[in-house]
Amino acid sequence: MNPETPKPSLSEILHEARHFHESHDSLLMATARQDVPVATYAPYVTDDQGCFYIYVSELSAHTPNLMENPKASVLFIEDESQAQHLFGRKRVTYTCRAEPVARESADFDRAMDRFKDKHGKFMDMMREMRDFHLFRLVPEQGNYVRGFAQAYELHGDGLGEIRHVNDKGHRAGTAESARQMGSMAAA
Repeated sequence: MNPETPKPSLSEILHEARHFHESHDSLLMATARQDVPVATYAPYVTDDQGCFYIYVSELSAHTPNLMENPKASVLFIEDESQAQHLFGRKRVTYTCRAEPVARESADFDRAMDRFKDKHGKFMDMMREMRDFHLFRLVPEQGNYVRGFAQAYELHGDGLGEIRHVNDKGHRAGTAESARQMGSMAAA
């Protein structure tokens, strides 16, 4: 950010954070089972409450992980080619509660209709795959990083509150390092 550009308000940053995922067609996700972490990706859709839905196969490690340990970390991150600096990529991370969605439910039908709207007739065939399961990922807390020294915590009802995480600044080894870090944060 250059000196002439006004600093965005917390409400503007919250809006940016809550809509960051919209530029992504898939999410990155970490799950764990018996203390063994697994990272993966999955196409997703959302609902009006800000939950993410993934449709995943029993053949993948993360499906049994979610069934046994219904927690996931979800990441959306700026493309490397678009980032001003590789170490300061914009990203939002959510800690989510995973809930299986029954095939016979209205929630299943609504989510699968959204998948079809997004991915076309291919989803008609996918919907019939019985080894696939639909999960609702309910964000319980979040973190949004806009760049250097621009980390924010998302919390509260529907993650509708934001706090600048500035109580644990970077600990530069020298005055010159601190100056450089400050100029990168302002960029």
